[in-house]
Amino acid sequence: MALIKSISGIRGTIGGRSGNGLTPLDVVKFTAAFGQWLRQRNPSKQTVVIGRDGRLSGEMISKLVSSTLQGLGLNVIDLGLSTTPTVELAVPAEGAAGGIILTASHNPIQWNALKLLNETGEFISAQDGADVLSIAEEESFDFAEVRKLGSYQPDTSWLQKHIDMILALPLVDRNAIATRNFRIVVDAVNSTGGIAVPMLLEALGVEKITKLHCEPTGHFAHNPEPLPENLRDIIKEMEKGNADLGIVVDPDVDRLALICEDGSPFGEEYTLVSVADFVLKNKPGNTVSNMSSTVALRDVTQKYGGNHYASAVGEVNVVDMMKEQDAVIGGEGNGGIIYPDLHYGRDALVGIALFLTHLAKSGKSASMLRRTYPNYYISKNKIELTPDINVDAVLERIQAKYARNPINTIDGVKIEFDKEWVHLRKSNTEPIIRIYSESDTLATADHLAGKIINDIREVIAEKR
Repeated sequence: MALIKSISGIRGTIGGRSGNGLTPLDVVKFTAAFGQWLRQRNPSKQTVVIGRDGRLSGEMISKLVSSTLQGLGLNVIDLGLSTTPTVELAVPAEGAAGGIILTASHNPIQWNALKLLNETGEFISAQDGADVLSIAEEESFDFAEVRKLGSYQPDTSWLQKHIDMILALPLVDRNAIATRNFRIVVDAVNSTGGIAVPMLLEALGVEKITKLHCEPTGHFAHNPEPLPENLRDIIKEMEKGNADLGIVVDPDVDRLALICEDGSPFGEEYTLVSVADFVLKNKPGNTVSNMSSTVALRDVTQKYGGNHYASAVGEVNVVDMMKEQDAVIGGEGNGGIIYPDLHYGRDALVGIALFLTHLAKSGKSASMLRRTYPNYYISKNKIELTPDINVDAVLERIQAKYARNPINTIDGVKIEFDKEWVHLRKSNTEPIIRIYSESDTLATADHLAGKIINDIREVIAEKR
């Protein structure tokens, strides 16, 4: 069993003893802390929006969350089966104090989580998260007396509202998409994307939709993280040659993966690259991605005269830098697209609409479009250390060794070698250094990672 209390929410496995898993007691405790924080932050706002993905535990968690919020005197608007970006849009539109998304994103079936949103529909900051955890630790929350209990209102209209807002975006061209008569296969891992993605495609004029794992039963048909090794079913379907594009989303629909017409993965790093290419072509400006994302986004940004900025890893950090740099598009290399003309949150649905418009207007197949972008390959590795090793000291030594290279230390240590780079990040929970490297061939990226791993081992040996 596991329970992880972080600044942005509470994530854990279902079952076990209180404090060791996401038990009903833990759900109530942390929901109460968040509700108390919302009341203190903005006493004039009494509404909280909630929504959930299709997980088996979702209905149980939702009932606990809504009852706890009502017990605090807060009014609940429950979107039911929904998506993370839909809840993010609903919070400010409903004038709510905040929101809670009940999803463990790409984690396996036994996990669930409470993801916490502020009044703008964005994930709470590090300091706000720390304040919520402090309230939970001290159990300093006061429940309402019987005449002041909050209300409960189900509202299943928000998926359609979300889609309507996407169709109203100037860069989304429904006519262009409908004219191409796309044949599309959707894999939604038996979660809420099975409802939302086909709804969006039909609204965009796509008539030929093949659904794989689109029943929101919560019985995930495969590992829910949308990586090529987990997508054998849709790749096999695409290899038949009867479709133009495969679309894959994670359980809460904030990550987007694409499969080309020949069954080859478009590449999760290139979801953002391709959408950014289309956006920048129509609206030049700056872009932001996290430090572990491909430099292909930088190449595309510079092609249109903009500047690319790298943030610390994490959606909150990407959003903060997008605001600072007035970025027109941003996101993360895991297929997370943030399009501020709609909202500041990763949103697979707006990503689908923008990508299909781009694909339709290009006149190309998905594989042909993919070949128009520079090829880079990321190698992901880690080195496990013993608990007695000072990880920070090791990273400082590596930084000193490569002091002549451009180095970024806002999130671990990132060392640049022309268009190659290595990013070292320490784990917050265990003695591990994660090592990401990128080059124009996978062999070179692997070699670069191996070189840094050897450097780390030499530093450790010197200290013993």
